[in-house]
Amino acid sequence: MEDILINITPQETRVAVLLAGVVQELHVERAATRGLVGNIYLGKVARVLPGMQSAFVDIGLERAAFLHVADIWEHRQGAAADKADGKGKAMPPIERLLHEGDPLLVQVVKDPIGTKGARLSTQISLAGRMLVYLPQDGHVGVSQRIEDEAERAKLKDMLARLIPPEEKGGFIIRTSAEDASDADLAADVEYLRLRWRQIREVSRQVPAPTLLYQELSLAQRVLRDVVTEQTTSVQIDSRENFVALQAFAMQYVPRVTARLAYYAGDRPLFDRYQIDDEIEKALARRVDLKSGGYLIIDQTEAMTTIDVNTGGFVGTRSFDDTVFKTNLEAAQAVARQLRLRNLGGIIVVDFIDMMTAEHREAVLAEFRKVLARDRTRMSVSGFTQLGLVEMTRKRTRESLAHILCEPCPTCSGRGEVKTARTVCYAILRDILREARQFGDSIDKLREFRILAAQQVVDLFLEEEAQSLTMLSDFIGKRISMQVESLYHQEQYDIVLV
Repeated sequence: MEDILINITPQETRVAVLLAGVVQELHVERAATRGLVGNIYLGKVARVLPGMQSAFVDIGLERAAFLHVADIWEHRQGAAADKADGKGKAMPPIERLLHEGDPLLVQVVKDPIGTKGARLSTQISLAGRMLVYLPQDGHVGVSQRIEDEAERAKLKDMLARLIPPEEKGGFIIRTSAEDASDADLAADVEYLRLRWRQIREVSRQVPAPTLLYQELSLAQRVLRDVVTEQTTSVQIDSRENFVALQAFAMQYVPRVTARLAYYAGDRPLFDRYQIDDEIEKALARRVDLKSGGYLIIDQTEAMTTIDVNTGGFVGTRSFDDTVFKTNLEAAQAVARQLRLRNLGGIIVVDFIDMMTAEHREAVLAEFRKVLARDRTRMSVSGFTQLGLVEMTRKRTRESLAHILCEPCPTCSGRGEVKTARTVCYAILRDILREARQFGDSIDKLREFRILAAQQVVDLFLEEEAQSLTMLSDFIGKRISMQVESLYHQEQYDIVLV
């Protein structure tokens, strides 16, 4: 059975999903980096630019937002109708569609970047757990990621039964709707329609510019998307947010309301369940297995690689048996780490080589079994000729490491730094290069001064002292050293005095 812990502060919201007391998922959302995409505003046209076929729309932000004629829904609808009847009418210019001061219902499709304002569209879409609602469109579509034609047809039929013929609006069925029941889809349809009715009602009562709808917060998305029948409790450590989430659940996801609980313990919620320790482990490169084996996880721009090693596990019988047991345990650990770290894209798992086909099939079956608990769409290939398991996992959000960490300024994300000796030799080469460039005018210099980290200076004073003396004699100039405590090991400067 699942338990969900929600830790809320003014700066960030953190969510942990526990299965039998073991953390399976971690979600983090920070107020400072929460985007605008999906927000719906009643805006006011500030300026129309016929030359650019665009308009600036005031939506109450520091900078006016940008709307191109191609993103005006009525414009696209008219163009499609012209194309359909074959009359080839010219598409109406933006100055005929919009006028300065007009109120306009818009949705943000791209966050502001640098000096550019947000990008807008007048086609509204509301995302639910399994459906995307298009209130201005009558089309019903299915995500192309659902490739099984029988499943696509079944989902469209299910949705058609839930939508009365006279009802306006269309839907796109998301990949998360695979294997959904009638009740699941019906709950999503009801939630999205209620949301749209509220947006329309508020838009008639408020002046422009006004924010009408903000994309759900992480805590609200958890109630909508993550809570299932297997969830026993959702603990929230903020009374104010507990009351707000209760109200949200009663209105939009009433099935969840009874499972909400306010946590008022003396110890912080995440401390009680040791979640911060799990976060630290989820940021580490090495993951230890109970048997003594371990995983090495490397996340790169192109893909994530996971290497399985036996470590100190020697087993009780044969080496093949040791390898098999380690791989079985690793299959479960890898599946958990994918969810915990939210790793997406291409993932390659290098299990320890197994001699028998039966062992390989058993490990692959176990891997697929534990991956089936993951709510994120993925595909798994069998073992390749090199003994690797290749898979893909849909990117739903930034990985945990990308949210909480940044590349090391010392190694620039390489994960390693040059040795002190390597830096010493680079300094010697640079001094020799500088001395040669000065030529005869080097006599005007008194000395070369090395500014470097403590480790580099120590090496020059000890093992590389002779090298420094030989270079000093060769160029005929004194070479001094100065420790810079703020320099990292690779950083140095050569000052000409």
